[in-house]
Amino acid sequence: MTQSQPEVALQPDKPNAARMFDYYLGGKDNFAADRAAAEMVLQVAPWMPEAARQGRDLIARTVQHLVQERGIRQIIDLGSGLPTRDNVHEIAHRIDPDVRVVYIDNDPVVCAHGRALLADSTSVSVVQADLRDPEQVLSHPEISAAIDLDSPVAVLMMFVLHLVPDEQDPQRIVATYRDALAPGSYLALSHASTDVHPDLMARISAIYERANSPFVPRSHADISGFFGDFTLEPPGLVNMWPHAEPPATEDPQVARTGYSGVASKP
Repeated sequence: MTQSQPEVALQPDKPNAARMFDYYLGGKDNFAADRAAAEMVLQVAPWMPEAARQGRDLIARTVQHLVQERGIRQIIDLGSGLPTRDNVHEIAHRIDPDVRVVYIDNDPVVCAHGRALLADSTSVSVVQADLRDPEQVLSHPEISAAIDLDSPVAVLMMFVLHLVPDEQDPQRIVATYRDALAPGSYLALSHASTDVHPDLMARISAIYERANSPFVPRSHADISGFFGDFTLEPPGLVNMWPHAEPPATEDPQVARTGYSGVASKP
């Protein structure tokens, strides 16, 4: 496994979106500030741990689909977050141990934990870089050494774009990644939405204002725009891809809090 040096200072006193997500999942890689902010979110949205677990299940289904059914053998996981159960490389390697996976995150805690977990891996890399700077990511020597952009690649942007504010032009960011990919590549994306629970999402966004990243849920139309001219796979951009409707056992408060989709480059 390759490694890169930390570039972002650790801020244990400032709530961190990745560590808050870890707390929702019952993890221990978080600080008091993260727990306090997460508890404020839970007062507004007590179903957040269930949503986080469903999010991990969604990532597992997506990776399995891309590797097993679409033959993808290279994956770039942008904004990967802290290691947890069923990480992307673990899901992919159950199907083919030679799938190359690069995790990219700008958080030093995320990267340190990832490197410790993957110390003996030869097909998985953890790179500290900022997904909001696609030119830097795409030209990074460690990523270039692991990923052949002239061959099909799956780019994962799962539960991360709603942490990028509009003023940083997330549409341009995603378009830059799309343009760099070879035909036959895939973009998998999930994103919180304002469509059904706008007041609730506004309250959550207000809590995240004190964190290291904002929380910016968007409409179905805005999220659709991230796919550009890529071809969405059935059933399209839906609540929890690839299921057009939530399971009967799903908490109704979790339903329609976001959308997910997988699309291919013609």
